[in-house]
Amino acid sequence: MSEKKNPLTAAADKAVDAVREAVDPGNEIPGAPSSRPAPVAEPTAPAGPLPPKADQRGPDTYSPTGTPTGAPQQDVAQSGDRLTTAQGARLHDTDHSLKAGPRGPVLLQDHHLREKITHFDHERIPERVVHARGAAAHGVFVGYGAAEGITRAAFLAKDVRTPVFVRFSTVLGSRGSADTVRDTRGFATKFYTSEGVFDLVGNNIPVFFIQDAIKFPDVIHAGKPHPDREIPQAQSAHDTFWDFVTLHTEATHHTLWNMSDRGIPRSYRMMEGFGVHTFRLVNAEGATTLVKFHWKPKLGVHSLVWEEAQITAGTDPDFHRRDLADAIESGAFPEWELGVQTFPDTEEQMFEGIDLLDPTKIVPEELAPVHPVGMLTLNANPSNYFAETEQVAFHVGHLVPGIDVTNDPLLQGRLFSYVDTQITRLGGPNFGQLPINRTHAPVNDMLRDGMHQTAVHSGVAPYRPNSLDGGCPFMAGADTGAYIEVPAEVPAGRKVRDAAASFDDHFSQPRLFWLSMTPTEREHIIAAYTFELGKCYEQAVKERALKVLANIDGGLCAQVATGLGLPVPEPETALTDPRPSPALSQLGRRWPLDGRVVGIVTGGADDLDGVRAVRAAVLDAGMVPLVIAPTGGTLDPDGESVTVQRSFAAVRSTELDAVVVAGAPAPAADALGARDAKADEEVAAATDLDPRVALLLTEAYRHGKALGAWGGGTAALRAAGIDLTAPAVATGDGAVAVVEEVGLLLSEHRAWDRFAPAV
Repeated sequence: MSEKKNPLTAAADKAVDAVREAVDPGNEIPGAPSSRPAPVAEPTAPAGPLPPKADQRGPDTYSPTGTPTGAPQQDVAQSGDRLTTAQGARLHDTDHSLKAGPRGPVLLQDHHLREKITHFDHERIPERVVHARGAAAHGVFVGYGAAEGITRAAFLAKDVRTPVFVRFSTVLGSRGSADTVRDTRGFATKFYTSEGVFDLVGNNIPVFFIQDAIKFPDVIHAGKPHPDREIPQAQSAHDTFWDFVTLHTEATHHTLWNMSDRGIPRSYRMMEGFGVHTFRLVNAEGATTLVKFHWKPKLGVHSLVWEEAQITAGTDPDFHRRDLADAIESGAFPEWELGVQTFPDTEEQMFEGIDLLDPTKIVPEELAPVHPVGMLTLNANPSNYFAETEQVAFHVGHLVPGIDVTNDPLLQGRLFSYVDTQITRLGGPNFGQLPINRTHAPVNDMLRDGMHQTAVHSGVAPYRPNSLDGGCPFMAGADTGAYIEVPAEVPAGRKVRDAAASFDDHFSQPRLFWLSMTPTEREHIIAAYTFELGKCYEQAVKERALKVLANIDGGLCAQVATGLGLPVPEPETALTDPRPSPALSQLGRRWPLDGRVVGIVTGGADDLDGVRAVRAAVLDAGMVPLVIAPTGGTLDPDGESVTVQRSFAAVRSTELDAVVVAGAPAPAADALGARDAKADEEVAAATDLDPRVALLLTEAYRHGKALGAWGGGTAALRAAGIDLTAPAVATGDGAVAVVEEVGLLLSEHRAWDRFAPAV
């Protein structure tokens, strides 16, 4: 007798089949970012919003009170084929703020700028829209007095000590993303000066993607995860980012920096910082100077290699914040020297043909040297992440006497955006009263009430003039420390959404950067572009990117095109021939070793006296030793015990700057493939070396790190297939001599000459 099919099951099966048919796009390669392929050229014929992809649907349509409306889901999405304001007014330009002439200041009456920026600033609650993932530390800044001729700012005077709080961050990722992604890093410093708070809010890259703040929502929307799937997280290797930066070519310079090693720093401690914009300094006599701010790390500027960054994102996504906190806790206090490039404050605000108001341009240090004006030292970790690192609120408009802004249109928009952001993120206008944001100067501002008001004000007359409170507060003059804006001339002109002609050059400075790189750094840039564009779905986006690269350098374009399997386009603009700037390269110098991590590998029964001596030598050199053994616990408990900090199962080469080996440890008891995927039993059988140690050594070698071995440790290097005569491989009979040589090699950061560059 045949089994009778349950009609409910049959109906369910039919419904599932219908859903499959409805959502199956018939696409053999999933992952298209849109429901329609993109053209190479920017579309110009007006067309309405594209429909969703076949596999997408929105929520069912209900009223706020839970009543079904029956409205099609498309009716609650955007509509129309023209760009409008939120109120439906059509717009003719969304690339330029309304200014008093092409080079004039941005006008407050620009309703479109205010609406666009305001809406953007309120898109995320409660984490920051950008720079959500951060790490911070307390410290002190000491002025050299070298800036007294160009600014009256008190904190830059000789030997003045100013408390600071510094927050480092990635830009694109959420608070839960990884530290070692390829991204720009924020470098924001809050100076608690005697004259009020000064915030220097910059990045580790001296230029930005856009020239006008009105484009900030666009570049961030393009870089953030795709809005339909919320992926990829904390990455630029996707279609929307490359679609934007290849169409909006003023982003080319910053993109190239991001594709260089600067996009994956080794540590926050080994990262430059830049104020990005041109600022105006005012001295005691009222004379003005234009400047660009630079933070120069004592340890030099160093980066991860790409594979190392990828592995670390999985094995230790908190790598950078951990490195910063551990360095401070161990006493290896990070230090940066603050310096300024100075320029005459002329009417045209140009220097050597470079527009100082264009935030996509640098002034090479060979043309304008960086003059040191003070030293920053970070010497204490926060006690509470939320109360300090998360609630700290920076603003480029937090200025002190002696420092003023310029008409840079990106800076002008930031002056509006930051306060607007804090009001949403921190719940009201009193964010300055949070402990981490409080000024160290007296406050009598007549501002009252509002959300989170923690001050209990006295008096009855928070207005001026008054007699009921004795006339207090009184106005200040320049002689009593008042902040007075520079009475700069405002360029006359018609209201226009436009930019100066000098902003139109988008390729000469990217070419300068490329020509300033060493062959090794160029290889990394080629690899980065090839990887990132290779992750894009749309061929049109890749082809457009190659057109951009052709305008930077033919060799760069050809190498990336080869990796993508695409033809090499001809340049569309004449290539310039700038003089390279050696200051832009990270390679070729020696740097202090403070806080560098040296792994010391031992099987537990090796030369423990040598292990102790190496550990002591590493500490004496200001570095951090990490003893690695088959298991945790201590070694030689009957003698001077040595604490094991990592087992073979727990260690990975990416947390180490160098590795020294005391012996050739045989496979440990837990070297089982079923227990630890790194424990390759075939490697163990062939080498009689614990396979995790072999992986540690080969990975470190592949990433250009210094290796050392003494005694039986040389056998471990041989077993791992490492040539003992290769660059940055130190061997010998004496443990201390080996570690001294490793330290010398480590001062160059990597053994780049292990690899033969192609370009």
